[in-house]
Amino acid sequence: MAISAPSDEARGIAVFDFDGTLIEGDSLWAFFAFAAGWPRVIAALVECGAYLAAGRLRNNADPELADARTYLKALLLLRLLAGRKTAELTPVLARLRGWLRWKDAIRQTLLEHHAKGHHIVIATGALDLYLPALLEGLPHDAVLCTHVGVANGVIEGTMPDGNCVRERKAEMVAAYLAAHGPFGESWGYGNLPHDLPMLNLLKHQVIV
Repeated sequence: MAISAPSDEARGIAVFDFDGTLIEGDSLWAFFAFAAGWPRVIAALVECGAYLAAGRLRNNADPELADARTYLKALLLLRLLAGRKTAELTPVLARLRGWLRWKDAIRQTLLEHHAKGHHIVIATGALDLYLPALLEGLPHDAVLCTHVGVANGVIEGTMPDGNCVRERKAEMVAAYLAAHGPFGESWGYGNLPHDLPMLNLLKHQVIV
């Protein structure tokens, strides 16, 4: 796909989803597996699924349960990571980098945007506990992702800024555009249906 360079009067911005767009697969599950082992991850998932089902039986209108994926993600963070030191993650990050598989065509598109002087943003639900390690060597100007609470080097297992997916991701991208724009040209790369709210903010939309 031919990408035009922005004029001096109109900067360009390209926003890329990460999981399933820039890379193959879902980095969150790989991270959980390397950090805690699949048996513990599966046991925690079953337990958290039971909490979700019980909560919906008690009050199906509970807004906390409306987004099942975010609810389960929050519980899994608490079950699998809360209380652990970030220093313990060093070998986990090494294994995760070995697992990483880029989607070469989309990665090349990002490099072309960078070469033309476009502003590069990675917007993803992936965790800031591991994402910087996976983005090493990949040119980008900003990362919007899910922040995990950490105090004195100890993981709290919370998401204080929310889960950077779907509508929340779109809110974060919209805030970034407002704070750093204006941008005369904009491109968005993501997958459906989860990235549609974000893609709708951008002029050129590419479904991966």
